[in-house]
Amino acid sequence: MDIFNRPPSIAEDTLQYAIYPSVNSSDKVSATSLAACIKSYAETLLPDFIWHRDAFEVKVTCNPDRAGSWILEGRMRVGDSVDDEWCTVWLLKEISSKWDVVISVYDSDGEFLLIEAAEALPSWVTPSNSENRIWIHNSRLHLIPLIHVSLSSRERRRRKLPGLPESDDEDAGEGDSYIAAEDAVPLVRDPSVETFAPLAVERLAWQRIAESFCSYPGAAKSHVHTTKAFIPEDIAKTLVVNPSLVQKAVEAFYTRDAIQLRSAHRMSRFPPSTAVLTAVKMTRTAYAQLMGQKFFPPKIFGSWKEREGTKEWRRRDVGMKIAVGFEMLYQESKGRQGSQNLSEDGIRSTAAARKDALQRDPEYQKYIQNLTNAGYFKGELQGSQLWGSLEHQAAATFVEVRRSNDASRQSFASQVTSALSRIKTLPDQSSATEDSDDWLNVDAEDFDRMLEATLGNADRGAAKDPNAMDVDNTNGVLSTEDQLASEQAKRLKDLATKVENFVEGEGDMEGVRFEDEELSEEPFSNDESDTDSDSDSESKKKRRLEQRQEDMNKLVPGLEPSEYGKMPASYHSNSQRVAAAAVETDAEEGNTERSAPKSETKAEEKPKAKPIRPPIIPRDKYDGVDSDDETDEETVGDDESEEDRPQVVGEIEIDMDEEEEEFLEFSRQALGIGDEQWASIVKDRKG
Repeated sequence: MDIFNRPPSIAEDTLQYAIYPSVNSSDKVSATSLAACIKSYAETLLPDFIWHRDAFEVKVTCNPDRAGSWILEGRMRVGDSVDDEWCTVWLLKEISSKWDVVISVYDSDGEFLLIEAAEALPSWVTPSNSENRIWIHNSRLHLIPLIHVSLSSRERRRRKLPGLPESDDEDAGEGDSYIAAEDAVPLVRDPSVETFAPLAVERLAWQRIAESFCSYPGAAKSHVHTTKAFIPEDIAKTLVVNPSLVQKAVEAFYTRDAIQLRSAHRMSRFPPSTAVLTAVKMTRTAYAQLMGQKFFPPKIFGSWKEREGTKEWRRRDVGMKIAVGFEMLYQESKGRQGSQNLSEDGIRSTAAARKDALQRDPEYQKYIQNLTNAGYFKGELQGSQLWGSLEHQAAATFVEVRRSNDASRQSFASQVTSALSRIKTLPDQSSATEDSDDWLNVDAEDFDRMLEATLGNADRGAAKDPNAMDVDNTNGVLSTEDQLASEQAKRLKDLATKVENFVEGEGDMEGVRFEDEELSEEPFSNDESDTDSDSDSESKKKRRLEQRQEDMNKLVPGLEPSEYGKMPASYHSNSQRVAAAAVETDAEEGNTERSAPKSETKAEEKPKAKPIRPPIIPRDKYDGVDSDDETDEETVGDDESEEDRPQVVGEIEIDMDEEEEEFLEFSRQALGIGDEQWASIVKDRKG
């Protein structure tokens, strides 16, 4: 496969977060109960939310700093959707306000919350000392000062940033400013220790989520796009039960390769003949990825009658790409463990057997008791239908959050089979509406408006807090560094304006017209009052041309008119000279035109020319017209001198003594050796 024609790959941007419960809730059962409550709370805050790549999740893991203590961790790939990253930050902020937890969050770039608030950070904050110093607690942002450090005896572990190799960032966490997470968490919880981040820092860090995620679930409208598409009926049924599976199919299509496309040529599991028109929800990023790729459908999809560019053609194109993604993923994962085809009764019996096995586990019984005390079952009586449904979810969560690896995770084929077992008929979606995709088309004017709005918000924020760059400044006066940065920004803006004016400016045959050039803008004006100004501009223009010509003459000396077309004297003096027995090739060939400038007397005095030896590699002969046939006769009559033509070396006898003398003379001049020095050198060499 041509590596240069592969589809673009999705960026491996990964978000990682750690949730530290209180000391009383740090045992494994309590941490598991907290994980189940957090997962249920997240589903309540974000109903029917579709994550672009990985969904929000938490896992129970051992605290590396304290034996016997447990914390919650999560890792999710956000891909090209930055909204997922900030939505997770908003979700963690809401979780911190509901439970007594201390949360750390970072991504492949490091402490991205500090990067977002870089304009207002204190001067002591650097990437090397910021590890384990930025935390979320009780909906507030905490930034632990440098006066708090860990003891030198404590083990220092380097943070492994997601997506980076093991060898990167080897010196992170070293030095006198290191603080371990086990020492940082109690400081954040201690009300007597001032760890709150400056207000300017906190405001900038929360600005992104304040604008986008505080109005959920209403904000989901700008994150999810609904479109209608012709997709196979089984895919439509699957998406009714599990809408998030469309994201995996889009990702598979977007990063496809030639081997995966083999199954798409057959479409044995999801044949296009069963396609129905249905509404499909996906993230805007996924929809843009589908629309941004030109893909010709396999032959099994047949030919479409709709004209390209119409609404019906778009629906078939989007549905075809989704179906191809589903087929590739299904065929690839159907042989994996956990993808066995179970019926609905089999799935229910498996869940019941798992629940019976868990009920004999003492930790699970304590886990259910903790959830009951926390109000997880919403006051329902044990044994009711709602209680059974919630307990089924709690049992699945109990197994999921304690899973150490993803080996037992359900495969894509298994999820499709499970979804199809829970639905019999496809509901009527004829009344469903689709969203407009005008947001895909952003012209230059729309981009300028968006840029002006963003810069306007930044300017208003700077106006509200003129000292935002120096949070420790209490005098109300900008520091020297801030003033210098402001002046540099102003000069940069002026330079950008000048460049824009230059690009959009006028020009003429003489070059670019600048604003400071006093040229007449109306050279053809008939107004008598402009006669003097026109004459002045003409005279200035003439003087400028004369000055330009004079400058050019200084740079490159001109030639006399009599010297045009002649070779310089150095050319003839440096040309290769031949001995008296040189061959006169043109005289032998009877070229009368080339020998015409020579006198007949000199021609008779020359010895008889030797015949020229035949070439070693003869000229190739081809049938048809020779491109040189038309020019051979024309080149014979050129007015080139004898020395301008290529010299035939062959059997010509060269006077080597004279060549040696010329080479030595040339070397002396090139090296700058005087006569006395040269005589000394020759004398030494002879000696």
